[in-house]
Amino acid sequence: MSSLLLTPPAGEPVTLADVKAFLRVETGDEDDIIAALTTSARMHVEAHTRRALMTQTWRFARDTWPEEGRIAVVPAPLQSLAAARVYDADGTVQSIDAQVFVLDLAGSSLVFTPWSLPAPGRAAAGIELDVIVGYGDGSAVPEPLKQAIRLLVAHWYEHRALVTDRSTVALPQTVAALLAPYRVLSL
Repeated sequence: MSSLLLTPPAGEPVTLADVKAFLRVETGDEDDIIAALTTSARMHVEAHTRRALMTQTWRFARDTWPEEGRIAVVPAPLQSLAAARVYDADGTVQSIDAQVFVLDLAGSSLVFTPWSLPAPGRAAAGIELDVIVGYGDGSAVPEPLKQAIRLLVAHWYEHRALVTDRSTVALPQTVAALLAPYRVLSL
């Protein structure tokens, strides 16, 4: 299943002021650098946990409907299904009513009766699902994930030089410990 980010998050789960206070930076001289590090840290946390922290819209393309009638949505957590489409062999799109799907928000998956849905006519990417994922705004993001972002920003801010030996500057173990309970695992 391929995925495409349609709508990125509107902001970051931690504010520039919050990160600057954590870093004990009082001037605005490096605001651009700190903001870029904050975005990079959020993306690192999202990639490591397979979760979307802020609300985002993603498009997933599939070749066929799974026989078990369940599609895991990663990045988690699932908020809603915005659109579902199936393409015929000639490329004609057929919209599917979103009410056909049951949203398992706890399991971040879409549940459906596979034989009730039209089969795609296209051999590849015949099914498109647009989903809205994420915790919501910054206040809804769990505090351990926000702390991991702050720690990563602080680590990267302090170690801005180009490192050629990976053993020279390792990521803080506290970041891995904060992220571990939130990782979405594959089965």
